[in-house]
Amino acid sequence: MNPAFSVVFLTTLSGAAQGLLIALVGVDYAARFGVISASAVPQPMFFVIGAVLSVVLGAFGLLASFFHLGHPERAWRAIAMWRTSWLSRECLCLPAFLACAFIYGIAHWLGSSWSLAIGLLGVVASAALFVCTAMIYACLRFLQEWATPLTMLNFVLLGCASGFTVATATATWLAPGLTGSLATCACLLTAAGCVSRSASLVRNARLRPKSTVQSATGIKGVKVVQTSRGFTAGAFNLREFFHGKSPGTLRQVKWAFLAGAFAVPFALIALGASVHPFGLSAVLLCAACAVQYAGLLAERWFFFAEARHPQNLYYAQVS
Repeated sequence: MNPAFSVVFLTTLSGAAQGLLIALVGVDYAARFGVISASAVPQPMFFVIGAVLSVVLGAFGLLASFFHLGHPERAWRAIAMWRTSWLSRECLCLPAFLACAFIYGIAHWLGSSWSLAIGLLGVVASAALFVCTAMIYACLRFLQEWATPLTMLNFVLLGCASGFTVATATATWLAPGLTGSLATCACLLTAAGCVSRSASLVRNARLRPKSTVQSATGIKGVKVVQTSRGFTAGAFNLREFFHGKSPGTLRQVKWAFLAGAFAVPFALIALGASVHPFGLSAVLLCAACAVQYAGLLAERWFFFAEARHPQNLYYAQVS
C-alpha cells in the first residue's frame, strides 16, 4: 500500500492522546482511592495540563485527517454509514473522546467532584476509538497483513505506550512523586508493544499470497511472468497501492522504528526516571517522547507499506 501521511499522523497523534488520557484517569483513580501515598497525590494542574495536551494531540490528529479527503467540505458525510462502517464510527468516537478530555480538564480546573466519572467516560470513549480505528484495517480480510488480532493489540499498546511516556514527562514538571510509577508503566507498555509488533512482523514475513498471477490475470499457464503493466501513464491504482520503495528501504524503516519506537525510548525513560537532577531527568524524558513519536511515525508508515494489496499481482511491480 502507499502510506498516506495524513492517516499516519492521525493514528499516531490520536493514539498518544488516548494513552495520555488513560494515564491521567489511572492516576486520578489511584489518588481518589488511596492507591498512591498522600505525598505523591498530584495537584489539579497536573490533570489540567495533561488534559490540554491530550486535546491538542487529538485535535492535531483530527486536523491531519482532513488532508486525506478529496472534498473536506463534505467531511460531515463520513458519519452517515455508522451502522456498517468502522470509519464512520471512528469519525463519531474521535470528537466524543476530545469532548470528554476537554470536559475532564475543565472539571479538574473547577475542582468538580465529577471529574473522575467524566474521566472514566473518556476512557470508555478512548477504548471505543481504539477499536474503531484498528478495525478499519483488521476487518479487511483480503489484506492478510492487517487481518489479525495483532493489529488491534498493536494500536492499543503503541498508543498507550506513547501516551504514558508523555504523562511521565509531564509528571516530571508537575508531579515529581509520580515520575517513577508512570515511567515503570511506560517502560512496560513500550516493551509489550515491542513484543506485539515483533510478533506481527514475524507473522507477516511468513504469509503466502492467496492469489497468484494466474488467478489475477485469468491465464492458466503453469509459468506466467508479467513484464509490463500494460500502460505507461499514471493511474489511481498505482498511486494508491504502490509505495514505490525498494525492499532495502523497507528493511531500513523496519529497523529504524524498532529502535526509535521501542529500544531507545525504553532506555531514555528508564534513565530519566532514575537520575536525580531535575533538569537532566526532564530533558531525557522529553527526548524519549520525541524519539518515540518519530519511531511511531516510521512504524505506522511501515504498517501501511507492508500490506500487499492483491491488485498488485495484476498490475505487477512498478520498476
